[in-house]
Amino acid sequence: MKFYVDNQSEFPVAGVTVAELLNNLVARYPALVPHLFEAGGALRRHFNIFVNGEHIRELSGLDTPLKDDDKVILMVSAAGG
Repeated sequence: MKFYVDNQSEFPVAGVTVAELLNNLVARYPALVPHLFEAGGALRRHFNIFVNGEHIRELSGLDTPLKDDDKVILMVSAAGG
């Protein structure tokens, strides 16, 4: 994924919720859209999002509020044999 974000592994993106952060992220890096979202706009199932180490499904999902110092991690699930 670093290829799509100018080879950066960390960078600031603003947002008051996880959903707003994702919208701002794809506004800055539009090539991420098909990797993050399905055709209907839903987040792809194989993406895990963590806020300060907690999965957003344990919080408020995409409506999880964010503070300026929160760390958000996007992680692609991997499976195989």
